[in-house]
Amino acid sequence: MSTAWKPLTEEEKKRYQNINKENLEFLMNRYNKVNRWVIGDMIRRSAYHYPDKPALIFKDRTLTYAQLEEECNRVANGLLDLGVKKYDRVAILAHNTIDHVVTWIGCAKIGAIYLAINYLLRGKDISYCINHSESKVFIVEDALFDLVKDVLDDMPTVKTWMWSRQGAEKPPVNETFVDFEPWYKKYPATEPDTILHIEDPCQMTYTSGTEALPKGVIISNQALMAQYMGTIVDGQYDEDDINVNALPIYHCAQRDVFMNPVFWVGGTNVLIMPDIGQILKSIAQYKATMFFAPPTVWIGMLRHPEFAKNDLSSLKKCYYGASIMPMEILKELMERFPGTRVYNYYGQTELAPYHTILKAKDALTKIGSAGLGGLNMETRLEDDGYNPIFDPGTPGEICGKGPHALIMYFKDPEKTEEAMKGGWFHSGDVGVMDEDRYITVVDRKKDMIKTGGENVPTREVEDAIYLDKRVQEVAVVGLPDPKWVEKVTAVIVLKAGQTMTEEEVVAHCRKELAAFKCPKKVVFMDALPKTPTGKILKRELRQSLK
Repeated sequence: MSTAWKPLTEEEKKRYQNINKENLEFLMNRYNKVNRWVIGDMIRRSAYHYPDKPALIFKDRTLTYAQLEEECNRVANGLLDLGVKKYDRVAILAHNTIDHVVTWIGCAKIGAIYLAINYLLRGKDISYCINHSESKVFIVEDALFDLVKDVLDDMPTVKTWMWSRQGAEKPPVNETFVDFEPWYKKYPATEPDTILHIEDPCQMTYTSGTEALPKGVIISNQALMAQYMGTIVDGQYDEDDINVNALPIYHCAQRDVFMNPVFWVGGTNVLIMPDIGQILKSIAQYKATMFFAPPTVWIGMLRHPEFAKNDLSSLKKCYYGASIMPMEILKELMERFPGTRVYNYYGQTELAPYHTILKAKDALTKIGSAGLGGLNMETRLEDDGYNPIFDPGTPGEICGKGPHALIMYFKDPEKTEEAMKGGWFHSGDVGVMDEDRYITVVDRKKDMIKTGGENVPTREVEDAIYLDKRVQEVAVVGLPDPKWVEKVTAVIVLKAGQTMTEEEVVAHCRKELAAFKCPKKVVFMDALPKTPTGKILKRELRQSLK
C-alpha cells in the first residue's frame, strides 16, 4: 500500500470542508494515482486496452504493450535506485532503439526530465548540452561513443554513465560505464510510486543553435498531452495504424507528433534508420498505414530506383513537415500515392512541436498552405510592433498560443521573455494569411533575402525552379554582394542523367518571377547538406559558398 493511503488524520479530514489552494494540493497528491493525466501513464493505459498487441518493433525484436510497460517500469525503478529524483535530467545519445524509447518513458514515470542529444553534434557541443542541463545520468549508444570519448572529463554533472549496446561492440574506456540492458532488467516491473502532475516538466530539447548557443526548451506533461490529443484528432490516428519511424526520435517531430501519439491510441510503432531504401522496404514489409518525412525525404523516396518495386499500397496517410514542401513535389506525391490522405504539420520545438495543420480535405484547395491552428492552438500574424495583422496577403511573424507552449528556455529569462512577449509565442517565421485564416509560411526571418532594397522569400524562388522537371532539389540562399547587399543564389541538385546551365535557370525564372527575385548566381551540387530529419542546412550552404 502506498504511503499516500495512510488513514486520514482528524486534521486532514478538515481539508474536505473548504476549497482552497492548500486543500486542493493535498487532495490532488493523495488521489494522484486515481485522477492524474501524465505521460508516465500512457503506455500502461494502452496496455490495459491492448495488452498483447505489438507496440514496438525494432529489428528482430517485438514488444507488446504489456511487455513495453514492464520494461519502462524496470528502467524507472532503476533510475530511482540510482538516486534520480523528480526534475533531475537524464540524457541519452542514441539512434532509434528500444533502449531509447524505454529511457524516455521510464523518466516520465518518475518525473525525471528526459533529454535526447542530437547525434549530429560533436564533442564540446554535446558537453555543452550536458553541462548546461546539469544532467546526472548520461546513456551513450556504443555506435556513437566516438562523439563523446574526448570530452568525458568535461561533463562533471554526470554521476552515472550508461552503455547502450547495439552491436557496435566498442568497449567503454573505463569501468565507470554501466551496461544499460542488464542493469535495468534486474529491477521490478511494477510501477513506481511517484506523485506526478500535468504541470510538471518532463522533457528538455535543445534548439539547433542558429544563434550563438542552443537554447534548452523545457516542455511539460500538459504541453505534450495536449499536443498528442491534437495530432490524434487532426491527423486522424487510430489503433489500427502501423507507423514507420525513420526520422531520428531524438527530434521532437518524429517522437512527439508521431511515435508517442501512436502509442497513446494503441497503434504499432516500427523503429528504423533514416535510409531511403530501408524506408520503402519497411513500409512494404510491415504494411505501414502512415508515414512522416520532410520534403527532402519524400523527394528521395519518389526518385529512388526501388520505389516501384515495393508494394506501398498499405500507406493511407502521408505526412510532411519540418520544412516547406515545394508545390510541384506535393502534386507529384499525391499523384503517385492515389487514394492516400496528405497532411502538412507546421510548428516549432517550443510548441511541443506542432502548431498548425493542413488537413487532408484541404490538401488540394489550399495547396502550399500550413493550414489552421491545431485542435488546442490559436495562431495569428504580427507586425514588428507586435500588433495583429488581419489583412489577407500581408506578411507578418507567425505567432501561436495554447497548452503546447514551452515552460521556459532553461537559464535564459531574456530569451523566454522575448519569445513570449504580449501573450503569444513568436516563431521567427514569416507568413501570410488568406481570407479563411489559413497560414502560408513564406520564410524564416533569417532566410529572407534582402537584395537591392527588396525582400525576396526564398520559397517563392524555389517553387519557381521546381517547375523545371530536370530539378531534383533546390535551395535558395542570400550571399554577400557589394552592389546588391545580398544576391539571390540558387543551389541545385539535378535528377540523374539531366543537364542544365546557369543561363537556362535564370531564363526559366524570368518567366515566373519579377526580375529582382531571379537568381544572380546558380551553383550545381551533387547533394545538399541536411540534418538527420531532412532539413536543408542553409546556414552551411551560405558558409561554404561565401
